[in-house]
Amino acid sequence: QVQLVEAGGGLVQAGDSLRLSCTFSGRTFSSYGMGWFRQAPGKEREFVGAISRSGGLTYYADSVKGRFTISRDNAKNTVYLQMNTLKPEDTAIYYCAARVGAAATTRSSFDSWGQGTQVTVSS
Repeated sequence: QVQLVEAGGGLVQAGDSLRLSCTFSGRTFSSYGMGWFRQAPGKEREFVGAISRSGGLTYYADSVKGRFTISRDNAKNTVYLQMNTLKPEDTAIYYCAARVGAAATTRSSFDSWGQGTQVTVSS
């Protein structure tokens, strides 16, 4: 069974940076496409970014393109989300997700989820 544990959230000011990490265990990490999603209070959980099994392909939501970077280290079973130039509207709980095979960009495509980490951006 896949287990995902996110870390790195916190309270920052607008314009600051944060790096989230997600540690994967239970299966072979390099067989899984990985994604990041976020959910703000009162809103649906939305796609943020995804990365292919090898790390060679990445996908981003328009709202974060150019500011966020997703990466992975298959030797460390870890996926990262580097978030730069943070805005108050980035405030949300950020979730790591995994799926066997190719990366995807829809919530329903992922079947393993972490518990989430809170990111709060003050103005």
